Amino acid sequence: MSVTETLRDAIDSLTSHKLRASLSMLGMIFGVGAVIAMLSIGEGAERQALAMIERLGLHNVVIEAKELAREDLMEIREKSPGLTHRDIEAVVETVPGVEWVAPRVKVEPYKVMAAGTKSEAMAYGVSYHHFELGSLRLAEGRFLDAVDETTHAQVSVIGAKVRQDLFGYGPAIGETLKVNDVWLEVVGVLESDAATSDSFQGIRLSSTAGEIYLPYSTALRKFDHPPLDSPYDQIVVRVDADASPWQTTALIDPLLQLLHGGAEDYAIVVPEALLEQSRNTQRLFKIVMGCIAGISLLVGGIGIMNIMLASVLERTREIGVRRAVGARRADIRFQFIVESFSISLIGGVAGIFMGLAIAHVIAFYAEWPTVVTLWSILLSSGVSVTVGVFSGLYPANRASELDPVHALGYE
Repeated sequence: MSVTETLRDAIDSLTSHKLRASLSMLGMIFGVGAVIAMLSIGEGAERQALAMIERLGLHNVVIEAKELAREDLMEIREKSPGLTHRDIEAVVETVPGVEWVAPRVKVEPYKVMAAGTKSEAMAYGVSYHHFELGSLRLAEGRFLDAVDETTHAQVSVIGAKVRQDLFGYGPAIGETLKVNDVWLEVVGVLESDAATSDSFQGIRLSSTAGEIYLPYSTALRKFDHPPLDSPYDQIVVRVDADASPWQTTALIDPLLQLLHGGAEDYAIVVPEALLEQSRNTQRLFKIVMGCIAGISLLVGGIGIMNIMLASVLERTREIGVRRAVGARRADIRFQFIVESFSISLIGGVAGIFMGLAIAHVIAFYAEWPTVVTLWSILLSSGVSVTVGVFSGLYPANRASELDPVHALGYE
């Protein structure tokens, strides 16, 4: 028999036992679907982590002011004033390999409005270096610059959602908005990003779409701040390309401990370390999920082997007739291997669609990012077919070794 005839015979055998064939495919369907779904979740989480790390900057060291209980602030402020300009000067003067240092001031807006419309936006006073930290892109206008910073200019760069809330589809550049009691001219609008408000390894991250950025010097001079709060809520240290963030952190930490009188009112985060930690976590997640999905495929392979053994038993007389009319052992063996291959192939294709459906359902209802890659599809389907073929080897060998005389007399 040719390959085409053998394949047609295998399909006829499967269609004549639809229920049995369908049940034997379930293991492959669930296994392949689980592999694709789990890998898509892992890939989506990894890409989200990479996007967050990109915003922090791989070559940066982030110093965050800790959120402390009000009853502890008085005692801590006796030792440390929080993150201040003194910290910046000390880092720049004493730590080698520092390219620049960018502070950030959190403004507590109780009112954000323009032309009678309001927005629930967050406001931050930032250095003009802030826009070099991550992948921030302008939709229109310009970023803040050094002149804005030195002159305490009342200007701002706003996110896409803030623009929509306050100005709708009208012009935004050159218009003014009011944060609390301070009027700010809009000089730039950022492109919309897909990030949602979140925190990553203790670092507070949020979508730029709902944020307003103004010069940190303006924020310090023209906005009120709670007296016990840290002047800066974040300081970012950009390290030279030739320097190591790890070594820089080892120098910054004891320096800040000295300046803060030993008060633990800050935390230092190295984005490069977070990236490695995230990759290790994702790698472990993929291994565990891959093992679970692999067990499903193994169970599916055992089901195929069981069905094929039953098929050999049922078709013993047919095998005897084929051997009697000239079929070789290799022909019999090939016939049953093709049949097991067909079961695994059909189950694998159905599993691919099931995996795609699961990934989309998770992304839609759980709002988790999922990314289905070609590699996950090829891996799952390849393993499925391989398991199916190997599961059919033993039944195929058993069928080919049947004695024709005994097979013809089998009832």
